[in-house]
Amino acid sequence: MMCAFEGSPVILRLYGQARVVHPNDTQWAELYSHFTPLPGARQIFDLEIDMVQTSCGMGVPLFDYLGDRDALINWSEKKGDDGIKQYWRDKNQTSLDGKPTKI
Repeated sequence: MMCAFEGSPVILRLYGQARVVHPNDTQWAELYSHFTPLPGARQIFDLEIDMVQTSCGMGVPLFDYLGDRDALINWSEKKGDDGIKQYWRDKNQTSLDGKPTKI
């Protein structure tokens, strides 16, 4: 997609419904198989898109991509599966707005 102003990024807006799939859900194995395994993966968003819009991002600041971060992978590998699950029980049971996460 091209923006009318050369060199400007394009902003993508997606409208629709989303549902969260967690590792304990029956659909997890099927959906997770589409991704490269990542230690500590805890949710997949399954989106049903009704409308897509784009606009020029003339106000978006410029940044350079320096690479992927490996902090989550390193942290997860040190914790191990049991350590990650305990962390989720201790820290991830409610969202920032106080709703249950089902993690």
